[in-house]
Amino acid sequence: MSLTWSVSTLALARPFRISRAVMASRQAVTVTVTDPETGSCGRGEVVTSVFAGLDVHHIETQLRAVAAYCGARGIPETIPAQVHPAVAGAVWSAVADYRARVNRQTVAAHLGLPLPAEIPISRTLGIGAPQDMAAEAAELSGCGFALLKVKTDADPTESVRRLAAIAAAAPGVDLIVDPNEAWTAATALSVLADSGGLPIVALEQPLPVHDRDGMRELRSRTDLPLVADEAVHGLADLDELTGLADVVNIKLAKCGGIYRAHALAAATGARGMEVMLGCLVCSSLGIAPAAQLASLARWCDLDGHLLLARDPWAGLGGEDGKLRPSGLPGLGVYRPDNEETR
Repeated sequence: MSLTWSVSTLALARPFRISRAVMASRQAVTVTVTDPETGSCGRGEVVTSVFAGLDVHHIETQLRAVAAYCGARGIPETIPAQVHPAVAGAVWSAVADYRARVNRQTVAAHLGLPLPAEIPISRTLGIGAPQDMAAEAAELSGCGFALLKVKTDADPTESVRRLAAIAAAAPGVDLIVDPNEAWTAATALSVLADSGGLPIVALEQPLPVHDRDGMRELRSRTDLPLVADEAVHGLADLDELTGLADVVNIKLAKCGGIYRAHALAAATGARGMEVMLGCLVCSSLGIAPAAQLASLARWCDLDGHLLLARDPWAGLGGEDGKLRPSGLPGLGVYRPDNEETR
């Protein structure tokens, strides 16, 4: 096996703001594993992340370590444990893509799962003025999105204003509220009290990961599902969520890739919790592995590619609120201008 990679820039259609950062672009590293004897290959993607401490230099350093570890062993069964989960995730996506393509099957079939023809997805609204978020919500509702994820900050008054404006502009659309750890339990309860009647269906990681007492109090005082996101990186974290969360947001870049995500989804269900599939801002190549797990999820928050000014990969769609996987072997995505990726 050979492992190679290339770096490109993904520009966003508009700056994207959450409670802790604003982003206008990020770097993407496309990872390719190739069988030198047959020329068969598979691909995955890892993107840079300030929050995760990943820049291009760090990613390339870790990929060199993976390449040296694998050497001439062929397609790897393991990679070094110290490799960052997001980098490992890209390698395992490439491996899964390769294995499935060789067997002329989708990655979902490779994992023993069905691949839905249509996958309803949410669309994320970055933090902005209420009227701007409302206008974007109305536009997305008109395109077919029935679920919006609303980013907000620590200000409860502005949070309520945003939610009310969005709900008024997009009637019939459900809302998941995501403060990215910016709230306290008191803030959350205040926002919920002032948002009565709005179509909020879940709160995603409203409190800091370490505020377990606050999460326990919040869960005891609301019937809304609480989604754990930043609190979950792997199997070891699940037992810490007892009494704290109803849904687990599984992101392949956090847990180490598609195989670990598959196992994490099964373990989540075994503990009586539901699955949300999440993503980072990335191309369709980065979204595709999670889409192959869609049959396991209650909600699919897989819109990262839709935030780009230009997606270099095709085969997923999603502009109307539904992913429609191509059904091609492997991850099912391809570069429109390159037959070799099909």
